Amino acid sequence: MSALEFRTRTPEETVALGEKIGRLLKPGDIIAMTGTLAAGKTTITKGIAKSLGIEDCITSPTFCLISEYSGKDMPLYHMDVYRLEGAEDFVNLGVDDMLYGDGVCIIEWSEKVKSELPSKTIWMTITPSDGGERTIRIENWKNGSID
Repeated sequence: MSALEFRTRTPEETVALGEKIGRLLKPGDIIAMTGTLAAGKTTITKGIAKSLGIEDCITSPTFCLISEYSGKDMPLYHMDVYRLEGAEDFVNLGVDDMLYGDGVCIIEWSEKVKSELPSKTIWMTITPSDGGERTIRIENWKNGSID
């Protein structure tokens, strides 16, 4: 399948795209996100969480590494691996239960742990540009049309 590409102009549009994506996610899905600081990784995660029925305030898990949220039908595991030294540190966190469990995993800065992610992983690259616009590229998406 070819890559999907979207453009959002505001944080609200980025959250709305996250909601559309989240409605199509299934237990066991993994989204590996890449993008610079302030690219919009946590912003799009807020929309995904909202679509999963999560009412908690979603913040970047930079310092706690993993935030777990209870959704209506499945949990959301939001990970930020920016501060890890590499894939071995990721494995030592005990993430297998999350990666191969009944929830959705979102991993920010995933390029640091790429070797440990399964082939079914959905890859999302967020590229900001001047004026607040973002380009969101999704690869390995097999969950249907994002409208």
